[in-house]
Amino acid sequence: MNPSMAQTKRTVRRTGSGSAKARRRAARLTAVQALYQIELAGEAVETVVREFIDHRIGQDLDGEAYVPADPTLFSDIVRGASVRHDEIDRLLGTCLDPQWPIERLELLLRAILRGGGFEILAHADTHPRILINEYVEVAHAFFAGREPGMVNGVLDKLARLLRPEELAQPDPHRVEN
Repeated sequence: MNPSMAQTKRTVRRTGSGSAKARRRAARLTAVQALYQIELAGEAVETVVREFIDHRIGQDLDGEAYVPADPTLFSDIVRGASVRHDEIDRLLGTCLDPQWPIERLELLLRAILRGGGFEILAHADTHPRILINEYVEVAHAFFAGREPGMVNGVLDKLARLLRPEELAQPDPHRVEN
């Protein structure tokens, strides 16, 4: 499966320049596409980052306008997940079924887990539940089957390993009725 922008229209269609939340969501989706391209084609990280920033982020595609991704967050995820690739894969490996090591997963699913794994590891300023939800939404943009549930389970397990005290607290974004 090629994770083209056209396949993900529903998640990043532009209305104006987009809210900060929409730009962050677009950055995560675009970062997953870049991580996929890096692994599939074996291209250099900086080459792919530059290509996306110069030619894809905020550009119309097939006459459709998209929310421009936050280029800082996009770059941080792609560079961070690439630099910390081995560390992230080891951590994700502890969260996966031993019969399904990360190398056995489909490339796009690996890219989603690596992006989410990097953010849970490195972005302590964002609650892990928010990050898990964001990457489940990214998975829904590409998969209609059980993959989004797998992303949820693996990233939840990783967050419980790396940031258990935050997950023990009530969700800061849910209002009690």
